[in-house]
Amino acid sequence: MRGLLVIGHGSRRAEANATVVELARTLAGADTDSPAPAPGDGSGGGVPTGTPPAWDAVEPAFLEIARPDIAEGYAALVRTGCSEIVAHPFFLFDGNHTSRDIPDALAAAQTDHPGTSWTVTQPLGLHPGVVRAVQARIEDALHQAAAAAPAHS
Repeated sequence: MRGLLVIGHGSRRAEANATVVELARTLAGADTDSPAPAPGDGSGGGVPTGTPPAWDAVEPAFLEIARPDIAEGYAALVRTGCSEIVAHPFFLFDGNHTSRDIPDALAAAQTDHPGTSWTVTQPLGLHPGVVRAVQARIEDALHQAAAAAPAHS
């Protein structure tokens, strides 16, 4: 079985950590038939539909500060029967955390679970979906600013 580990940085702000948990929940249900929102609708994005997910279980994890940490998330996936772990750093761009710290933490977790393997996806970067999401956020802000501006006579 294949598991997806959605990894956030971790924050002292519960709201920031909740976003990672919600993304993991959303990806766990990625085979639903709800339509993906259109750019500029204010919802912040959506999950492609019509295709079953390429994973059997999903868990959130955090690199630092928050729990569960990467080892705990990895172990939770193994407990569900997953032996192949796909780790997605929910980070905007590549850096030391994505190129060194996360792989090191995954390698350490793997030592506690012989017979498992893992791979890490690229961070979001300039993926076309990210560019569309940025455009949608800008459009939303412009619409809100226009709606809040006093009418000129």
